[in-house]
Amino acid sequence: MTKAELVAQIAEKAKITKAQAESALAAFQCTVTTELVNDGKITLMGFGTFSASKRAARVGRNPQTGKEIKIAARRVGKFTAGKTLKDLDAGNARCKSKSKAPAKPANKK
Repeated sequence: MTKAELVAQIAEKAKITKAQAESALAAFQCTVTTELVNDGKITLMGFGTFSASKRAARVGRNPQTGKEIKIAARRVGKFTAGKTLKDLDAGNARCKSKSKAPAKPANKK
């Protein structure tokens, strides 16, 4: 699934415009990234957990030449699937949309 397809699915399921869905997705990505940069952790019960982890320095190998190269230590983003995603074969991954159509603003006269 591409980002455009994801945005279209979000817009359809949440009954919002594609522009609103794309804005919401961008806000989600920005929030997760900012939280992980600040050593935070985001847990979505049943879905999974976004966290940052440290990757140690190590020696790798250039596949073209076979020469050893040093790979520096760094922090990377990590996602750990929650129970719902782990049990895909059990048929437990059903979407239960709790969102309703957005409230329409009252007409002001």
